[in-house]
Amino acid sequence: MIDAPCDRRDFLRTTAGTLALLLSERGLAAGQPTPDTAIVGPRVRIAVIGVGAWGREVLGTLGRLPAAQVVMICDSYEPFLRRAATGAPQATGVADYRRVFDNRDVEAVIVATPTPTHRDVACEALQAGKHVYCEAPLAASIVDARQIALTALAAPKQVFQAGLQGRSNALYAHVAQFVKSGVLGDVALVNAQWNRRDSWRRVGPTPERTEAVNWRLAADSAGLMGEIGIHQLDLMHTYLDAHPTSFTGWGSVAAWRDGRTVADTVTCGLDVRGIRAMYRATLGSSFGGAYTIFQGGSSTLLMKESRSWLVKEADSPLLGWEVYARKETVHDESGIAMVADATKLLKAGKEPGKDGALEPEKPPLLLALEHFTRSIREGAAPPCGAREGYASTVAALKANEAVRTGGRIDVQPSEYELT
Repeated sequence: MIDAPCDRRDFLRTTAGTLALLLSERGLAAGQPTPDTAIVGPRVRIAVIGVGAWGREVLGTLGRLPAAQVVMICDSYEPFLRRAATGAPQATGVADYRRVFDNRDVEAVIVATPTPTHRDVACEALQAGKHVYCEAPLAASIVDARQIALTALAAPKQVFQAGLQGRSNALYAHVAQFVKSGVLGDVALVNAQWNRRDSWRRVGPTPERTEAVNWRLAADSAGLMGEIGIHQLDLMHTYLDAHPTSFTGWGSVAAWRDGRTVADTVTCGLDVRGIRAMYRATLGSSFGGAYTIFQGGSSTLLMKESRSWLVKEADSPLLGWEVYARKETVHDESGIAMVADATKLLKAGKEPGKDGALEPEKPPLLLALEHFTRSIREGAAPPCGAREGYASTVAALKANEAVRTGGRIDVQPSEYELT
């Protein structure tokens, strides 16, 4: 367990005599989750329901997708609707989401409303014959999440994708190849954190609007574990190939003592196949940012959203990737930088040690929405469907329950399944 936020320099210094492997976001051909070929067919006609801050981020991203056409935007709050209209001037704006479902021109819906409202919007969209991309967590309660997932499974001709962007992250997919090959050895410990100085409290023009905009602080909130932690819990599941069987949580209002009851600082211990994992998050400080660390007997993996470092133990064997490596200065340490698209560079007559880009080419949200449109046009399975989205939502909400009660929550494997 890390008892203090992990600085990248400190992390590398503690591994003197080992090799640091910097992996780029641009995966090898086999690891790219999205093909390079253009999506065949007319643009997918999409409606975005919920155009607050995140909904506008979704709109901006859809504007970069050649395969997407935003034809409607919806929000019950008129100022949000007006502001979003500037980013989608050709789209029709409506306040009632049911009008979206009556429009035959709309093929697909992106649900970006507050989490407690997902159930009605997503289920009605599916029942109206629309493809649905639902932000994660699927809902603020397991009962609602189950209803959404079962409704999606009852509509097999429609694409349902849960908004777990990590499933579309090219870096995560690329590194997964190394993890699955056993590069870490026996994983002994996982540590993850997410830190950001943000009160989560917003001010509206009226008391009613202030209450509505502060849904994350309401009694039915999914909390930090549900709204934020779900993404790193899902990464743990992907790399460890198992969901937690128990959660032990602690939470407190440590930074924003403004009458809220939802914890602004949380710690949660998890048991995943006998592997101990620890997750921590706070709204009180940005120090250390967000990362997930997998510590194994052969190597340790430090994952961020668009960067990853693999630090080998001194006695670990050579793995064969060294041919694609180049020296890279990471703070004060000289490590081996992995060029993840090395195969393509070699075919182009270039040198992976000199010509590999390290900056992300496509952010995870763009890839996730690209997956969504490709699944609709080509019939491909989405990276995170109803079953996967439900299971990850169960994990996050059970973790939130442990934090909220300050105790231990045991979970049976059957609880992650849809029956």
